[in-house]
Amino acid sequence: MIDEGQSEEISSDERRQYDRSRVIVDVRFDGGDATGVASTKDISMGGLYMSTQADIPVGETLALRIPLAGQHVVIKGDVVYSNPGHGVGVRFHRLPNEARELMERELPHP
Repeated sequence: MIDEGQSEEISSDERRQYDRSRVIVDVRFDGGDATGVASTKDISMGGLYMSTQADIPVGETLALRIPLAGQHVVIKGDVVYSNPGHGVGVRFHRLPNEARELMERELPHP
């Protein structure tokens, strides 16, 4: 639950709350006008960066299907950075417990 007084702004210290791991997998994404498969460049417990030609605007909510350890985690996230024609940065919504446990186990620790 978000505290009413809590600001939506993210300080630069908070932006990298989680260490990112260089994990390259094909993620299926679906949101708004954008649907497709993109390749991740890095991923953390807080979000990921994916390379895609799709022009996905900041603020768009995506459903992401990420393959890990022969399973798939399905996570919703918001686009927080967009580099049209190259890729987007996505911040995950609250991770479901199963997704969190699988990611903690499978993501390499930097």
